[in-house]
Amino acid sequence: MIAKIGKPGHKTRGVLNYLFGPGRANEHTDPHLVASWDGFAPDPGRNPAATLAQLVTALDLRVKQAGHKAPKSHVWHCSIRAAPEDRHLTDDEWATIARRVLNATGIAPAGDPDACRWVAVRHADDHIHIVATKVRGDLRPPRNWNDFLRADKELVAIEKEYGLRQVPRGDLTAAKRPTRAEQEKARRTGNVRTSREHLRTIVRTAVSAATTTEEFFLIVEGASALVDVQYFPSGDVRGYRVALAGDTNAQGEPVWFSGSTLAPDLSYPKIAERLAPAAVSFALPPETTAWSRLAQAVDRMPDHLASGGDEEGQAHITVLAEALDALPMVAPAGIRPQLGQAAAAYERASRSRIRAEHQQAQATRRAVKAILREPAPKDGALLAITLDALLLAVIAAQHWHRTRAHHQQAEAAQQAAVHIRAAYQTAATDPLTALQHQGQTLPQWQLHQQAALIRRTLPDLAEQILTEPGWPALAATLNDAAKPGRSAARLLAEAARHRELDTATNLSEVLIWRLNRLRAPEAGKSSPHKAAAPIQPGAATTPPAPPTTSRPRSR
Repeated sequence: MIAKIGKPGHKTRGVLNYLFGPGRANEHTDPHLVASWDGFAPDPGRNPAATLAQLVTALDLRVKQAGHKAPKSHVWHCSIRAAPEDRHLTDDEWATIARRVLNATGIAPAGDPDACRWVAVRHADDHIHIVATKVRGDLRPPRNWNDFLRADKELVAIEKEYGLRQVPRGDLTAAKRPTRAEQEKARRTGNVRTSREHLRTIVRTAVSAATTTEEFFLIVEGASALVDVQYFPSGDVRGYRVALAGDTNAQGEPVWFSGSTLAPDLSYPKIAERLAPAAVSFALPPETTAWSRLAQAVDRMPDHLASGGDEEGQAHITVLAEALDALPMVAPAGIRPQLGQAAAAYERASRSRIRAEHQQAQATRRAVKAILREPAPKDGALLAITLDALLLAVIAAQHWHRTRAHHQQAEAAQQAAVHIRAAYQTAATDPLTALQHQGQTLPQWQLHQQAALIRRTLPDLAEQILTEPGWPALAATLNDAAKPGRSAARLLAEAARHRELDTATNLSEVLIWRLNRLRAPEAGKSSPHKAAAPIQPGAATTPPAPPTTSRPRSR
């Protein structure tokens, strides 16, 4: 169950007009009271003799009695909605739920004769609305501080007692949702997303691409957005706000959003912290491609999440989001939609109440920024290797969040994994087909040799692996790994030990990419690519250009 408590209003009649009316799309059916403060409130929905005016008068009685001492915004409005898969709740059950929430929030404590007057209205099967006037019988206001958190805590208990779906709870780190006005404006203008959501994507992508705060502002400017940078008297940046070009209010002025209103981690101080120079220099092997370095760095993330501290783990969780934000700009066109959906889903998983030690993940962050200045591998194998590593890392992030009771983040990571898996399956088709053909052309003695290696190294999994359709492709990979000075058996044992294999549906495929990542430095040498020429920032599928000036202008 989810509770939504709106800002206090000042017109009791206006709220009740909506609740007992037809709704915005005639969706209100059979509006009626399921409970009230005394059980005798007039019900204009079911009692023909009762009128809406009578109900308003009864609710507002104490407001009138308090006179000028009554709060101007005296209408408390809370909606409570069940999950779509929940069973049908009766009016009596909704009445009990309403009383429990009112007691928990302090609006109407149980057994208090001076509690606020209230009614619970039901006009649909899956939710109710509670309306109360915030003046007690002693003409004092109720003690309803932190009412949302109290209501949410009570709903957790109600879900368990009533056998309802236990909705994942947040930790107040979620990005602010678009308002109804923003959603309606997007529909009127024919846009799929609201300005807030569009700007959030632009800013997040800019953070993943930029190496300095100055470059960050330039990238945002180049992506059809306006940037207004505010400065302290000292000349240091105080903050920023952004607006979409052409998005104006009734006065024709740009509709501005500060970074923190887009998402908690997009405020200027949080961005500056992530883009701060590394305290330690991370040497990157010059002979490997940026994609190889990223695959290796992401491949180590599950180990960091399993063995590191919470602050280090949160740093890797954050930089994983930057990798997902960056990939749609440089990945092949066929998998950009899935990668974009993965990045959007994982956005919620990138934050928690744990503070990140960003310096712990700077090597991965540098690799993310490097791939934006290098084209994606043409053969597809290295891209598949990278996506496989990302999938494992996101699954590890899901487990990390779940063990810390970060319910919303774990669910978001699970959704992101679905989209990454779809992108991986598309990207891996051609390289796996090539490996499969290579394996099928191996002489029988080499196939027997690799099968014997599997039985010696992985005796418990050997029979499953040898009967999988992907076995010839794994045999080809093992045969290629068996070069002078390199032990295929050692690489295979390390690949199997590196991650658990019990839940894998295709062991051959998992081991192929793990083996390739373990020998990624050589793979990087064998297929070098020329660096990509910088292109204009803001393009939907290409990396941003490097900065051309040292400091953004204040507008």
